[in-house]
Amino acid sequence: MIFTDFSFLPRPLRVRAVCRELAFKQPAGTSRGVYLTRRLWYVVITSPACHRLLGLGECAPLPDLSCDAGPDYDERLREACHCLETTGQVDFESLRAFPSITFGIETALLSAKASLEGGDFLTLFDTPYTRGETAIRINGLVWMGRRDEMLARMEDKINQGFRCVKLKIGAIDFEEEMSLIQCLRSRFSEQEMELRVDANGAFRPDEAMHKLERLAAFGIHSIEQPIRAGQWDEMGRMCRQTPIAIALDEELIGINAPAEKRRLLETIRPQYIILKPSLHGGLSGCEEWMELAAGIDIPNWVTSALESNVGLNAIAQWTSAIADKYHCPTRPMPEVQGLGTGGLFVANFPFTTMSLEGDLLWNKPEPMRRFRQEVQAFEREWLGESETMTVKTSGSTGEPKTLEVKKSHMAASARRTVKTLGLQAGDTALLCLPLQYIAGKMMAVRAFTSGLRLVSVPPSAHPFADLHVSPTFAALTPHQVWETLQVAREADRLKHVSQLIIGGGAINPALAEALRSWPGAVWSTYGMTETLSHIALRRLNGPEADDAYTPLEGVGIETDDEGRLVITDPATGGRRLVTNDLATILPNGRFVIRGRRDNVICSGGIKIQAERLESQLAFTALPLAVTAVPDVRLGEAVTLVYEADGEHDETWWKRLCDTHLDRLERPRHFFAVDRLPLTETGKPARQRLKQLAAECLREEREKATEE
Repeated sequence: MIFTDFSFLPRPLRVRAVCRELAFKQPAGTSRGVYLTRRLWYVVITSPACHRLLGLGECAPLPDLSCDAGPDYDERLREACHCLETTGQVDFESLRAFPSITFGIETALLSAKASLEGGDFLTLFDTPYTRGETAIRINGLVWMGRRDEMLARMEDKINQGFRCVKLKIGAIDFEEEMSLIQCLRSRFSEQEMELRVDANGAFRPDEAMHKLERLAAFGIHSIEQPIRAGQWDEMGRMCRQTPIAIALDEELIGINAPAEKRRLLETIRPQYIILKPSLHGGLSGCEEWMELAAGIDIPNWVTSALESNVGLNAIAQWTSAIADKYHCPTRPMPEVQGLGTGGLFVANFPFTTMSLEGDLLWNKPEPMRRFRQEVQAFEREWLGESETMTVKTSGSTGEPKTLEVKKSHMAASARRTVKTLGLQAGDTALLCLPLQYIAGKMMAVRAFTSGLRLVSVPPSAHPFADLHVSPTFAALTPHQVWETLQVAREADRLKHVSQLIIGGGAINPALAEALRSWPGAVWSTYGMTETLSHIALRRLNGPEADDAYTPLEGVGIETDDEGRLVITDPATGGRRLVTNDLATILPNGRFVIRGRRDNVICSGGIKIQAERLESQLAFTALPLAVTAVPDVRLGEAVTLVYEADGEHDETWWKRLCDTHLDRLERPRHFFAVDRLPLTETGKPARQRLKQLAAECLREEREKATEE
């Protein structure tokens, strides 16, 4: 048994079965018919004691094939989940007739155990494969279809780098299949390409030997299940006389008791057995098959049964963990495993770290694993005894600073945002911001304090690249939103987010226009580390779109003598916070930010706001920033720094500024750089920007002197 001790599970426990239907990218043809969709269930383990997903497993019975794919499947699965939830244990003996349920619960428990021990819920075993040090060689699979379709699929597998290809046969005319195999063998010798075939029981016993002899002429490695399962005597005679190694697959389905498994193996004595956890007893049932088969010198290999990435991930990791455990005394296990690659479905589970290179299946755990570990570490810190935690400022106006803040203040701010946006327990919240900074921390705290389900992906410019479902709630930077909009599939996922908040930088007019007709609610946020994320929101789309920010409930605002915004917020202790943001407060209590006091450039007695110039040029959607360099005559000279792209040179930028800026505001210097200095949250790093501009000016003057 994989599990006999369940003491690691927390109490209380919640175990749910969530049904999903996945669509195949292309029809999957077998001798039993053509699959267009795939229905499966995810076993999800959570606990009120933790604020994240603990365990995840997959139950994926195949209609007309699995021994447990009956009309009462859903009810039986939910009974098993309820038993685990209420008793904290599983009677796996009672589930012997339900191999896919066994597999799903086993893998969910392995996932929960790894998670509770401080690991990642998708890393079930610690092996060289799971650490990304070694790979598992797999075969390519060519589905049944017309001869031209199968030939094209075969070409594709060869071009991908597969050295072993398995063909599904038995659905079209045998002579056409022989012609296809002959064509393949004429191009690729046995040394260059190993061929396997899978008949799925399509041959009649009276014709099977003749067909096997004809196939043997082409150097076929093995054939899976040549005749229909259940004909033990005929299969046994065939295995003794066959010119091609026979591997049993469907024959093992429904054989669940150890004594019956032994009798089957001793009666038929196949050359190989093929084990699929979803069909053959889960992980524990497959290990039982392996041990019995190894005892009578029958090797095995492991394969998948059209599971989603959740099941594939578990099978690949388990295979790597038991690879050396069940060798036959005299015959090695086959090198090639028949694992899937995760590429069958339109909307597969997106968060596994499997990667296919040629015919090698790798587990690439970084950076996804690193980020999940960061989230788990932050959760442990949040649940710890300390009443405070440290946060780091973004460093947009100077060196980042570390602040100590109260968890109670963070929780109050988080709950206020959830209430303002109308979010409910169970809604999904996307965390795709760095956890070092307040924006990332507060997304996690909102989930922890309000029962939101946290979906974590490593921070990047394309957080929706590997997402196949849209979260209810997401917080992104303007840069992330802009880059996401450039990719149609990612933009479609973003479009289905119900509540999108954008912070960490100015929203340029082009981005605002692109979001104006967005179906979900889109908000620009105003806040900073000292205010523990945002204290005001501004609607960017729909009839409620506004140019001014509305303070959240309880937030008080005013301006001081210098025009700086002053904030008083009970959620953060009620202290009076004087910002460096220059603001205008409107009669209705809303406010407009005009720029930062420390970003005012004093040039020739004229005060110029850097952000205002940037906003006037933002319609170009090109990376730019405005800063100042020392000037003997003017005091400070307005300077435009832009990223060189080989297309827009200094002359182009000068013409643009002459057209769109007032005469006294136009930059005196234009410097092209490889990359604008930004903080990790995507804001212009103003101090580094000013230093970079000064360096460019010095280099320009030195070059002029040399000439």
